[in-house]
Amino acid sequence: MAFSFFNGKKAVKPRREMPGTPAIRCSICTGEQVAGFLIRESGRFEEVTLIRGEEDLENFRRQYGITGEIEKIY
Repeated sequence: MAFSFFNGKKAVKPRREMPGTPAIRCSICTGEQVAGFLIRESGRFEEVTLIRGEEDLENFRRQYGITGEIEKIY
């Protein structure tokens, strides 16, 4: 990712294709949330980013062009 010198934040470049269904894996014990993609053919979850707040979730959505609800996996 490119670094923007003007606002101190990383610029998010949109990606073109998603490797699977967008999902958020949530830990029941710790509350940790990780955004990524669920590969239905293999049942594997591919982690992309740790969600520490609403800003991280919005960056994930913007990066992959995701609109609507994202499935949560516990």
